[in-house]
Amino acid sequence: MANPAILTVDDDPAVSRAVSRDLRRRYGDRYRVVRADSGDNALDALREIKLRGEQVAILLADYRMPQMNGIQFLEAAMDLFPLARRVLLTAYADTDAAIDAINVVDLDHYLLKPWNPPEEKLYPVVDSLLESWLSVPVAPVTEIRVVGHRWSAPSFAVRDFLARNLVPYRWLLADDPEGQRLLSAAGLTADDVPLVVTADGKSLACPTETDLAVNIGMSTTPTADFYDLVVVGAGPAGLGAAVYGASEGLRTVLVEQRATGGQAGQSSRIENYLGFPDGVSGAQLTERARRQALRFGAELLTTREAVGLEAGGTSRVLRFADGSTIAAHTVVLATGVSYRMLEAPGLAGLTGRGVFYGSATTEAPSCTDQDVYIVGGANSAGQAAVHFSRYARRVCMLVRGSDLRRSMSQYLIEQISQIGNIDVCPYTEVCAADGDDHLRQLTLRDARTGAYREVQTSWLFIFIGAEPRTAWLDDAVVRDRLGFVVTGPDLLTEGRRPPGWTLPRDPYHLESSMPGVFAAGDVRAESVKRVASAVGEGAMAVSLIHRYLEA
Repeated sequence: MANPAILTVDDDPAVSRAVSRDLRRRYGDRYRVVRADSGDNALDALREIKLRGEQVAILLADYRMPQMNGIQFLEAAMDLFPLARRVLLTAYADTDAAIDAINVVDLDHYLLKPWNPPEEKLYPVVDSLLESWLSVPVAPVTEIRVVGHRWSAPSFAVRDFLARNLVPYRWLLADDPEGQRLLSAAGLTADDVPLVVTADGKSLACPTETDLAVNIGMSTTPTADFYDLVVVGAGPAGLGAAVYGASEGLRTVLVEQRATGGQAGQSSRIENYLGFPDGVSGAQLTERARRQALRFGAELLTTREAVGLEAGGTSRVLRFADGSTIAAHTVVLATGVSYRMLEAPGLAGLTGRGVFYGSATTEAPSCTDQDVYIVGGANSAGQAAVHFSRYARRVCMLVRGSDLRRSMSQYLIEQISQIGNIDVCPYTEVCAADGDDHLRQLTLRDARTGAYREVQTSWLFIFIGAEPRTAWLDDAVVRDRLGFVVTGPDLLTEGRRPPGWTLPRDPYHLESSMPGVFAAGDVRAESVKRVASAVGEGAMAVSLIHRYLEA
């Protein structure tokens, strides 16, 4: 396998030669320095590197380039190599642009020209970035290919799983020539989709999520039988708990059934998160948190479904659907919430075939010049509407109330009002859906007049309700009537501790009715349903865990 690449792009030949010369002098024995004279040529080089299954450690781009400037190039390059460290070369007059790029493309550093002497101004920066890149090793891979049908729910499920876990793949239709060739090579027919061809050429027909995870290099099995902390759920709260737990010396394992990020990870743009004035995608925020947790030594297990929790003396035992268990001194429940199913005739049979729950961002390019309908009036629905408006001819938000003010942040309401192809339809509900191989028609009802109307569409995205993922807990911990985990002072009834409480103290603020088991984020009763508060509760839970372990 070839050495990892350091790619530089600059349209000024003298600058391009100089930076490549300096990089080769210091790193040429360990890294391959690739030089390009434009953003388009650099992207072509990156695509070739990607197809060969090689890695890129650093992307170094000049800001002032025609057709595609350095920020635009780095933003496009992130889709190919999201873990590569990103550097912008700027003149002194462009430092404001470089600072803005820190939020736009998650920039790692910017360098002022000229950088002489490189021993003082270039090499220390590159050394630090290479050390950071090497701290999260990634096995070299080539492109994963997925073959399926456009309106196949199982095909969508595979693509959605890969996308939510930030695994790059190439989507091929089963009736395309290349798709047909892959099916033939695997000894399959168009009825056997989805087919996944892994980086090493292994064919997986109709794989389960666990099969996918194992074959694309994700971890599904714990390395130990006992931990200090088990975190269940890898949304913002779970990631926060994993980062703080591992960074403070706790043997930490993070268990996720589907994909890191939870609902927040599906958000196309989070604009009110502290420290990101230009917003940040849920995928970017999730990936940074995941890398951070791994760097501190936390384990991350995917496709593990928790089905039970019980006390085993001073330990807490988590049971999985496959019959295996894992034990720890403490547990953080951060399973979040799921969108409530919309009850209307025809919807269930079309799920994954035009009807989607949450922001299925993999589908956005397919909505180009079409009408998209979104059910819901909270922030998640608003963020999806903004995202789909970039592709769709028209986005119609169906809300039960009179407007968006009761459930959506003001900044997002103002943003939506300024986008010409987003319509907000108040007092409107979906009564039925119809279609053959995919969604083709919706029946809508005006709650004020009772009038019905039919609309033609292939796209419905649903963002309603918030059902906690706690049914698997049964009676292990106290939950409220909606299923949210009750914690801290809310467990006390007229000053009395909850039944079965064995400790000579009241439960800590985020502690459930089972000592040593804490809840954080949306799954906790009376929590604030925001990304920032979820991360904060994850961190706070670790602080309380230290107090619990030291008692």
